Amino acid sequence: MTDRQVIQTRLVLPGDTNAHNTLFGGKLLSYIDDVSAIAAVKYSQRIVVTASTDSVDFRHPIAANDSVTLTAFVSGVGTRSIEVFCRVMGETLTTGKTYLATTAFSTYVVVDGQTTPLPSFTPVTAEERLLFSGYPERRTARKARRDRNRVFISRLEATEEDRNR
Repeated sequence: MTDRQVIQTRLVLPGDTNAHNTLFGGKLLSYIDDVSAIAAVKYSQRIVVTASTDSVDFRHPIAANDSVTLTAFVSGVGTRSIEVFCRVMGETLTTGKTYLATTAFSTYVVVDGQTTPLPSFTPVTAEERLLFSGYPERRTARKARRDRNRVFISRLEATEEDRNR
């Protein structure tokens, strides 16, 4: 593991699977949040909380008795928010064959009460540069989605108030 990424490997046990004998998606989401949060805290050295999981793309199921390796690293930084990319690889342990199973972008926000902005992020590897190049577009889309959700929630709350009358 380098200082710039967090890597976690787990064995997919039968208790972790769904009716298809593959890793339950909710379990994988929990793994992604764990490893991504660690990457955000390591980068910022601050207390963070999950603000959103912006994108999760399940590409390939991970079978029971395969391993799952999650690699998380920072892909963009705002003043108080950190975007983390997580790559999930599956491996059929009996053959050594690996495959890209899932990718995810999550955003974490600093909640420690400090007003100091986060340090700027400089990508180093080719993968970091690729992901960082798309950060401004993802950030803009995330803000637009957040604005739409605020309107939706206010309308939903109004509907709930009407229902309770």
